[in-house]
Amino acid sequence: MTLTPRRLALATLQRQLLLERERLDVAEAVRRVCALQAQSPASPYLALWNRVRDFAPEDLDAAFAERRVVKASLMRITLHAVHAEDYAAFHAAMLSTLRASRLYDRRYTSTRLTPADADAVLAELPAILDRPRTGAEMEKELTARFGEHAHRVWWALRTYAPVHHGPTGGPWSFTARNAYLAAPPDAGSRPEAAAGVRGLLLSYLRAFGPATAQDFARFTLLTRGAVDDALRELGDRVVPVAGRGRAALFDLADATVPAEDTEAPPRLLPMWDSTLLAHVVPGRFLPAEYRPAVVRRNGDVLPCLLVDGRVAGVWRTVEGGVELTAFQPLGPSARIAVTEEAERLAALLADRDPAVYRRYGHWWDKGLPGVENLTVKG
Repeated sequence: MTLTPRRLALATLQRQLLLERERLDVAEAVRRVCALQAQSPASPYLALWNRVRDFAPEDLDAAFAERRVVKASLMRITLHAVHAEDYAAFHAAMLSTLRASRLYDRRYTSTRLTPADADAVLAELPAILDRPRTGAEMEKELTARFGEHAHRVWWALRTYAPVHHGPTGGPWSFTARNAYLAAPPDAGSRPEAAAGVRGLLLSYLRAFGPATAQDFARFTLLTRGAVDDALRELGDRVVPVAGRGRAALFDLADATVPAEDTEAPPRLLPMWDSTLLAHVVPGRFLPAEYRPAVVRRNGDVLPCLLVDGRVAGVWRTVEGGVELTAFQPLGPSARIAVTEEAERLAALLADRDPAVYRRYGHWWDKGLPGVENLTVKG
């Protein structure tokens, strides 16, 4: 059977826990969905609120504090929250990309330091970062060796070294003032890069499949060579499936896909939700005509309203509630369901951060293609 675009979208929604919230431990939920975009401190919380039944933010607070869920630079050279047990493999998969993004960038090469100069610090980081240290503290630590270039050396190391972001408080565990901790030593040897890519690919397909090699490369920024090698080395654990596009689709051998007529409930996704960044542009849920409004030129991905499994608008917080801007007319049943979701979200935010994402309000000021606006109080 050839998979339609609708069934592919439903497959990803199901695997991302967006067809039905499940009662899961927060760390296990993070593992199920591979990784949560964590560029904004609030985003992992709102992502899990959309996915976990009876989600309690304090459960994720505890998971971060206990380092069962960790936050670090990984896929696409951006911050992600991942299960602590997945971090070593994911980091091994991404290390070459992370190193190259910094050590061969003009901002580092202009110092006339070599990659070996920065790498020489790696062995010392576990001792230096055995407690949370701020970026300013780390630059001071490195000044004796690198002088005026300490800032650039730490800029590189904080991205590619095995370093986690440590919780600093605030409504979402992390604040704009970052703190850093060394990743715990692994019980065994660290995975080789190829093994890490294979592990990451399996996790990706469990969370976002079926998918193409191009999709996985888009999600990670890994080279096609690394992706093709992983597909080949995984053998019959990954199988081809039939789709309508030209690019070959792959999936886990035992995976299933929902039926075409499966209903998709409304959801209010956070900024940069991984579902919008996991496949080739424009993705599975974002109609091409809405992409310029949702994905801004600087890379900001606005908080989205999903209706029947597709982006139908955006949302933001306003005084006392949540404002929905729909890009298409909402039918009566959709409007009721969306309103109920927004009421629940407003209640969650009232206890944590009623002004979440407020700094991005300028995108609304510049105009959005809304045809229907709805303000929902908590």
